[in-house]
Amino acid sequence: MNNPFQILQDKPVDRRTALEMAVGMLTAGAGLALTSCNPIASAESKEKAQLNWQEYFQGNFRLMSEDEKTTTVERLERLHELNTGSRINVAKSGPREKVLFGYAFNISKCRGYMDCVRACVKENNQDRKNDVRYIRIHEHKNGQFAFEEANDEFFHDVPAAGHFYIGTQCFHCQKPPCVDVCPVSATWMEPDGIVVVDYNWCIGCRYCMAACPYDARRFNWADPMVPAEELNPNQHYLGNRMRRKGVVEKCTFCIQRTREGANPACVEACPTGARVFGNLLDPDSEIRWILKNKKVFRLKEDLGTEPKFWYYMD
Repeated sequence: MNNPFQILQDKPVDRRTALEMAVGMLTAGAGLALTSCNPIASAESKEKAQLNWQEYFQGNFRLMSEDEKTTTVERLERLHELNTGSRINVAKSGPREKVLFGYAFNISKCRGYMDCVRACVKENNQDRKNDVRYIRIHEHKNGQFAFEEANDEFFHDVPAAGHFYIGTQCFHCQKPPCVDVCPVSATWMEPDGIVVVDYNWCIGCRYCMAACPYDARRFNWADPMVPAEELNPNQHYLGNRMRRKGVVEKCTFCIQRTREGANPACVEACPTGARVFGNLLDPDSEIRWILKNKKVFRLKEDLGTEPKFWYYMD
């Protein structure tokens, strides 16, 4: 049987790493196997153990057939039901043809209200206990544009006199350095431009966090906590499904929404219209009009990452 890391990377895993992986998998797998074969275990316990066993050994989502993807999301849905008693819907929808997503941010309109942040947290099932946020709003003094001098934790009425606001998140680079450094190919760019993470394959090395020049990725130091009554049940395998401790997560342009034709939650929630999202391949889209008619710029363009996220002013 071919090593899955070799399939993804076309390079072998060193012997020590392979041995550590094998020992870890066998140890975890042994416990699951004992439960699934225990004659006095309940039918529900056996089913849960069997599903956990299958999930532990699943392949990388990018390499799965459609049937395998269907089985995978059905397993996630059933495990959630067994663990919580509630149901979720996990989508596996792929990119649409002739779609390349892009984002524009109007600095003139942002007032620092943070509606976008709150909507993002709610939509994407982000950890409430540790206050994980994909979006950050930076408060700058007029005439200054240095992020190291910006206030990212302001607790006063906004907008503040003499200041302007600018939001950052994952910019879904066309040449994402985070993808290049991942040793297990757990992150990649989809054909529609969304940079995604397979959380089942992420090993938490955080190389991607170090490589990202925009501070866009978040590491789960603890098991994420989302109150049951606040959980968004409409999820996507590559998006807002519940993550676990020890993996890296990030903005996915609300893949569970945008692949269904809706705007990201942050765009929908913005009360001033500062955020614009659309298809860069559609010449009649609003974002194409902005790129053509406004003076736009991107952060750290000299790095050659080609972020699909532009800023402009009226």
